[in-house]
Amino acid sequence: MIGQPLYYCQINCTMSNKTKVLIVTQEMKPYLSISSIASIARQLPQHLQQKGMEIRVLMPRFGVINERRHRLHEVVRLSGINIIIDEDDFPLIIKVASLPGARLQVYFLDNEDFFKRKYVVRDNKGKFYNDNTERSIFFCKGVLETVKKFGWAPDIIHCHGWMTSLIPLFVKKGYADDAIFDNANIVYSVYGDDFDESLARFESKATIRKVNAEDLAPYAGYTKNDLDRGAIHYADAVIYGDEVLTPPTTELLANSDKPILAHQSETEFLNAYRAFYTSLLQKQEA
Repeated sequence: MIGQPLYYCQINCTMSNKTKVLIVTQEMKPYLSISSIASIARQLPQHLQQKGMEIRVLMPRFGVINERRHRLHEVVRLSGINIIIDEDDFPLIIKVASLPGARLQVYFLDNEDFFKRKYVVRDNKGKFYNDNTERSIFFCKGVLETVKKFGWAPDIIHCHGWMTSLIPLFVKKGYADDAIFDNANIVYSVYGDDFDESLARFESKATIRKVNAEDLAPYAGYTKNDLDRGAIHYADAVIYGDEVLTPPTTELLANSDKPILAHQSETEFLNAYRAFYTSLLQKQEA
């Protein structure tokens, strides 16, 4: 399967003119709800699908997600990839569930080392997990490898949350030779502050294929604000996911020349996001 996706994509992409949108999120109702991300990530893919777009949704399978209640099951044909982080191999397991109330499937990326624990980014005493660096790298690489296995070339990759912040860099640098991502417009939604800790070993661990220390410079500091800064640097466009962002991020966006969508109300964001996608695709075609 590893050697087949590009051929499959060439066939598959000619069969449909629908806009293909990949939603990558660190949380989503009803599976995990910690912040405003969960509600946006739940409503957006259903809306886009109802408007005629093709959608894929990927998120981590954190241990707090109840597999039995949400009827997750493994997708054997997609599992079996090993994700390499600093020369260590970690098996990627793909699970899927049907989103209640929608004709959509949500794909969960799982690994015993990273996502079995019953907490998200902190333990039961509030201590920030020391391997959150590896967990985020595993998730971001796993997303891109899974999309390659889908054989499905996205027009839009919309990333929600700091755990997705390496995807813009990986697409632009690490996976630059993968034709399946050639036409992808990367949208990064920025949300309010989440943590102050610095991710340990970030530079050494994130230097994957064709990504070097210089490429990682926009992320320097490796706090949540720094991860947002790096993602914004490599993204094609940015959305205010929350109305209020941290001052450094607000200042960064104020001085950016990238397409930026201001925060939208609960009644307006769905149509606004879709129109924003359309403007990016039209600009690409011009």
